Amino acid sequence: LVGHVNKEGGISGPKMLEHMVDAVLYFEGERTQAYRIIRATKNRYGSTNEIGVFEMSDRGLIEIPNPSEVLISERPKSVSGSCAGCILEGSRPLITEIQTLVTGTVYAVPKRTSDGFDYNRLGLLLAVLERRLGLRFSQNDVYLNIAGGLRLDEPAADLSVAMALISGITDRALPDDLIAFGEVGLSGEVRAVPRAEYRVKEAVRLGFTTIVVPKRQKKKDLTVPDGVKLVGVSSLYEVLPFLIKKKDGEDAT
Repeated sequence: LVGHVNKEGGISGPKMLEHMVDAVLYFEGERTQAYRIIRATKNRYGSTNEIGVFEMSDRGLIEIPNPSEVLISERPKSVSGSCAGCILEGSRPLITEIQTLVTGTVYAVPKRTSDGFDYNRLGLLLAVLERRLGLRFSQNDVYLNIAGGLRLDEPAADLSVAMALISGITDRALPDDLIAFGEVGLSGEVRAVPRAEYRVKEAVRLGFTTIVVPKRQKKKDLTVPDGVKLVGVSSLYEVLPFLIKKKDGEDAT
């Protein structure tokens, strides 16, 4: 098939064929990234809520049967500004690492950089953390990166991003076995997200023993095995005393 891109950035030519074919697949991934995602936008005989994750190698594309394990395999231990989160790509839960770096600014307007996470959503979370928790991000540059080159597009990533930002500005590492998911509202409340049971099962499978979830969903049928702690929070305030590890000789504040 041959087509072209018009000046608005749309595809002309092959788009007309999408109404005639049975399946339309998009191959996503930047040239500098190791991973590629195949996503279905049309499937006449099946679900479009599935993705395939592949890695480019010298032998061509190789399927990654367990992408969550690969994405967090190089995660550093006991480093501030890092938090594990769980997103849904279609119906598949993926666990990834959110990395933040918060440093004092030398500019009149603090710098904000976001790679893999919506820039406007980052600004919203920073405003909520500053207004509701009194954390002075307005005096610091903030850099945010999603390890592995994934994009976090769903609100369920809010809580893990917020916790990574809190960890970064306080320079206190979160527990290595902790993972979080939930939507954060403008008043600092933590809201429920869809398919929490899938996210919890994936976190348990990969060895996380502290799972932070919206409090409303903890009351539902979320079951975890012995040795795994399910922590329900209703606001960002409840994150601070339980989840920030103390430095030697310091109290968590």
